[in-house]
Amino acid sequence: MASLGRQVCEWHRLKALSWACLSRRTPHLREWKGKSPPLFCKLTTVPDGEHLRESSCVRPKKYVLEPEYRTHLVQCPHEEQKTGVEPKPLELEKVTSSLRDMGFDEAHINSLLSIQPSVHPQQLLDIISELLLLGLHPEPVFVAMKKSPQLLKLSTMQMKRRSSYLRKLGLGEGKLKRVLHGCPEVFTMRQRDMDSVVKVLKEKCLFTVQQITELLHRCPGVFQEDPSELEYKFQYAYFRMGLKHLDIVRSDFLQYSITKIKQRHMYLERLGRYQTPDKKGQTQIPNPLLKDILRVSEEEFLARTAYSSAEEFEVFKKLLDQEENESESHASEEEEGEEEEEEEDLL
Repeated sequence: MASLGRQVCEWHRLKALSWACLSRRTPHLREWKGKSPPLFCKLTTVPDGEHLRESSCVRPKKYVLEPEYRTHLVQCPHEEQKTGVEPKPLELEKVTSSLRDMGFDEAHINSLLSIQPSVHPQQLLDIISELLLLGLHPEPVFVAMKKSPQLLKLSTMQMKRRSSYLRKLGLGEGKLKRVLHGCPEVFTMRQRDMDSVVKVLKEKCLFTVQQITELLHRCPGVFQEDPSELEYKFQYAYFRMGLKHLDIVRSDFLQYSITKIKQRHMYLERLGRYQTPDKKGQTQIPNPLLKDILRVSEEEFLARTAYSSAEEFEVFKKLLDQEENESESHASEEEEGEEEEEEEDLL
């Protein structure tokens, strides 16, 4: 027993010496030791019936961002370390020389360096290098950087993760060029927003995997659409206009605004120049091609497709807008009436 007591005393003495040694080598540990316990409380769950509820010491979820949704907020290492620090002439010359070797001319280099002066040139070089590794040429990279300066706030790791995500959607190197040119924001958007769009295309609109890949390649701006509006646009094309999935994909239908689609389609319909196909896909009159309805200017649409005047089309658009406002107002009144009936039933 006496031997055991000596071992315990020796252990406590060594522990105190170890802490003192560590404290001298790492001063910040002395500050940690003095912190109050609540600051270091564990994240725990407390049983609440059959469910688990969050302990009072855990921060509310609305103040915590999931890592996968936080990418657009994370500052890259270069920016944290070098923002606000004037680059040395030697560093600047090294970056400039590297950009020349990559194929950028002097005008492009000067323009790139002035996009966000607060960003260190090395960070600019790292992002551009990553884009070139995707198979892009200097000119498309320059256009993308000018169009979306937020790219400079990403780290190379974030760029690689997003590139990998786009490849999983079938947007490999060749297709990625068009995606980046048409919508460079795909690298800075939140992951969950992109996932929501893909989910609607797959589960609500029932496009195949191959059709989704082709659609996103042809119309990368779809990534920025509101999912509910995107679903409504598809339903209008499928049910009101009688279009098939392949027609929607290959006509770039989803890149046009629903306002433009409805105005032109309904105008042709009321002129008797467009019919919704029956269940067999047949119409009594030949419908004009989608490209002649949506892909042309308004002047060309009126002259070659509708065979109508601009004045008549303007009057129609005002009447259509008035009809839709009245329809929305009527729908709101019906919803309010249903809510009142439900409340009365509850009473």
